[in-house]
Amino acid sequence: MTFKKINAWVHLWFGIASGIVVVILGITGCILVFEQEIRSISSPWLHAAAEGRSLLPPSKLYQAVSTALPDNEVSSIWYHGEDHTAHVTVNSDSTVFVDPYTAKVVAMVDHEDFFHIVEEGHFYLWLPKEIGEQVVGWGTFIFFILLLSGLILWWPKRWNKKSLDQSFKIKWKARFKRLNYDLHNVLGFYSIIVAILLAVTGLMMSFQWFNKGLFWIAGGTDKPGIEAVSDTLNNPQTKMLVQVDKAWHKGINELAEHNPKDIIVSFPEKASEAIYVCTDMFSGTWRDVYLDQHTLEVLPASNKRLLDENAADLIRRVNYGIHVGAIGELPTKILFFIVSLICASLPITGFYIWWGKKSKSKKKAGRSKIKQYLPV
Repeated sequence: MTFKKINAWVHLWFGIASGIVVVILGITGCILVFEQEIRSISSPWLHAAAEGRSLLPPSKLYQAVSTALPDNEVSSIWYHGEDHTAHVTVNSDSTVFVDPYTAKVVAMVDHEDFFHIVEEGHFYLWLPKEIGEQVVGWGTFIFFILLLSGLILWWPKRWNKKSLDQSFKIKWKARFKRLNYDLHNVLGFYSIIVAILLAVTGLMMSFQWFNKGLFWIAGGTDKPGIEAVSDTLNNPQTKMLVQVDKAWHKGINELAEHNPKDIIVSFPEKASEAIYVCTDMFSGTWRDVYLDQHTLEVLPASNKRLLDENAADLIRRVNYGIHVGAIGELPTKILFFIVSLICASLPITGFYIWWGKKSKSKKKAGRSKIKQYLPV
């Protein structure tokens, strides 16, 4: 069997094996690309009027939520910049939204909303997590192989005008069978670079072995985990809320380089815990910073500034932003939406191509049998 036949066999049966997974991932991915934009329109509780007012510090929001919901423990506050409410994470199935200028509780929204259901499909195919993660991960891996084998199948035998037209142009006025082939062959080629990015970034989130392998190829070396721990020998009786407010001010005024008003701050439960501050949340990236609860010094477990990272760590930092198309804001989101839609269509158009060939083979075999009984 020649390499060409082996490649065609791999493309066919791998495509059949992963088709349903790819369709679901593509469609759910299309929806999730614009999740934030859709939420902004459909969720009025996400907006708050700044009107020249200053954001209240975390302690004020903490006290307001603790008073309004005495049975819930507050763990962190997410500020989403000016003109937006902050959301507070509590030990509940609901998310609490607070006006960051008045500390008024605006809404409590059930976590199990439409987008959560879509995410469950994208991450686990609505299967139990342990099973769904493996199905999605290996389905994505097979899709990655399909993209490479598809590129080989697409490659023109001759680089003349006729071959180039067949490889780069869609005959919109052709019969459906030919149009379907062009939609699979030509659109598959045009979308391959972004599709490979989607597959690779998805595999980095699915498998540790793939993540570590790519990290190693990029020149990274695994370091022993550094635990973010506060030194309890220094001011062990420091008031937690006072320190969290100071950490928030430090995050806004010293640590953040981009969108300083977009920041997450945690409330440590123990004197030995660090204060977690997440800054520079833009284009799908963020910086995790851990501050000593008592001295507010940046602990070694913290991320560096994005521009100070080496290539390997940078790849890990931007992986999510690339996967969701946020790395280039709206233009890349639109591009990734289109490519996700194409990816979802490829198993469908590919199945129709295979089914058409299968039906043609049956008809041909049937005609051959009839000819056996015809007079010579």
